[in-house]
Amino acid sequence: MNVNEIVEKVFNNDKRYVSRAISIVESNNSVSTELLKELHKKTGRAYRIGITGPPGAGKSTLTNYLAKFYRKENKKVGIIAVDPTSPFTGGALLGDRVRMTDIGNDQGIFIRSMATRGSLGGLSKKTIDAADVLDAAGYDYIIFET
Repeated sequence: MNVNEIVEKVFNNDKRYVSRAISIVESNNSVSTELLKELHKKTGRAYRIGITGPPGAGKSTLTNYLAKFYRKENKKVGIIAVDPTSPFTGGALLGDRVRMTDIGNDQGIFIRSMATRGSLGGLSKKTIDAADVLDAAGYDYIIFET
């Protein structure tokens, strides 16, 4: 599949290709650069909301609430749940999706878990690129939960 086909599928919010496009932009290669260049033609419309705080502060609860609220307004919501990468194992827990099961089946919601991959500050270097993919796919609100 070439970049133009992926772009067309993303613009039509084909969730399988939205997910594939995010994986491509995370890989940071020449294809990801070309893909982002094409996707940027339809970005800049989504509202972006960041939710951060210590463990147990209610970030997932607030994210769930906001997603449900915006869905009642018939808005599409993209959620990027960012978990820290362990300095010991190099892996990430990526457990936020477990706490969002009640909204996970809503066709107007897209949830993607990402690891920080060693980036400080709670966000992966590729988080913004992933949000651009969701923006190009027509999501009205993109929520970053760290």
